Amino acid sequence: MIRYLSVVSIRAYQRCAPDRLRSACRHVPSCSNYALLAIDKYGAVKGWRMALARIYRCRPPYGGEDLP
Repeated sequence: MIRYLSVVSIRAYQRCAPDRLRSACRHVPSCSNYALLAIDKYGAVKGWRMALARIYRCRPPYGGEDLP
């Protein structure tokens, strides 16, 4: 249930967030896609923890490819 709600909320963000905000990610895949991958692979709790750590790292000088 938590996994489903997490995926639905991330998909809603991807549809509704402004382009300027969504295109600002320095990593490949984007932070929201990373969150989807992490939640799918590790579950909701660990996936969100990994996604939030990734968002924290999304500032200079970090960047590049970073898969869960």
